[in-house]
Amino acid sequence: MTARGAALVARQEIRTRLRTGRWRVLLAVWFAVVNGLALLFRLALEADSTSRYGSPGVPMFGGVLLAVLVLTLLITPALSAQSINGDRERGTLATLQVTPLAPGDIAFGKLAASWGTGLVVLALTLPSLLWPVVEGAIGPLRAVTVLLVTALLIGVVCAVSQGWSALLARSITSVLMSYLTVFALIVGTPLLFTIAVPFTTERQASGYDRDRTDRVWWLLAPNPVVILADAAPSLPKRRVVIVDGSAGYSGTYDDDSRAYYESPPNDPLGTISRGVRKLRTDDGHYRPYRSRRSDGPPVWPFGLAFDLILGAGAVWISASRLRTPLYRVPKGVRIA
Repeated sequence: MTARGAALVARQEIRTRLRTGRWRVLLAVWFAVVNGLALLFRLALEADSTSRYGSPGVPMFGGVLLAVLVLTLLITPALSAQSINGDRERGTLATLQVTPLAPGDIAFGKLAASWGTGLVVLALTLPSLLWPVVEGAIGPLRAVTVLLVTALLIGVVCAVSQGWSALLARSITSVLMSYLTVFALIVGTPLLFTIAVPFTTERQASGYDRDRTDRVWWLLAPNPVVILADAAPSLPKRRVVIVDGSAGYSGTYDDDSRAYYESPPNDPLGTISRGVRKLRTDDGHYRPYRSRRSDGPPVWPFGLAFDLILGAGAVWISASRLRTPLYRVPKGVRIA
């Protein structure tokens, strides 16, 4: 594979996509709908009486980002799930295969084109995502980190969808399998975790049954929502002084027994992150909250590594299926 060859294929793919006016209309509709809904969400947060407990920019950033991630991953398979078998059905793939281009050039070029389109879709949501950053509710480091992670996840789904396109003969089948893969990552992982938890139940010395989620937490790790939320840098915790000494507060206590530090309220990303980290460290034994000095070890490196390996394997499959000469042709598929 050469960078020049991959860039040549990517440019050709992008030119082919731009020849149709539908892309401009679809991108304009996406921009208007996503940013319009984000504006309505912000107005609702400002009108909500609970917004006085924290800046509306924090829940706006987390809520909009999670919605954008799910929606983008749902439309990403349409960008690359027909990139190879669709050209093979139209008889145009052989035109590339008879050129000096290597299979890796074709595979990476098509992936770059679909991934680039996905990044354009993500860029169109920046006005609503950068609003909380401009007003100071979200730090630049957190914003850049989550955007980079979102971009990587879009690339993974593009690679997996292209892998199905190379592996399956019919484009409709590859589109279906691509959507099923996204569904498995977003919905299937928490469902599988929920099913697995009862099998970890142990009887404690106190006579109660407790779930050992520390044994099955890894089932949630590949979930894109978990990866994004857990990878986001934590917001600064605020110091709260206990006046009446009452219990029921959550936070990390300092040396002053009448004060503790709590996480900012209404932070969707932080809430998900603390939840999955607790599941990783929950071995069924009770520990007083005063002994907890952190939210636990991160989960996102394992999930992101799994997804990147999945994407790399899909790219390898795409390149291997593009090698010539082709000794077996799927039934009903023409070469040129």
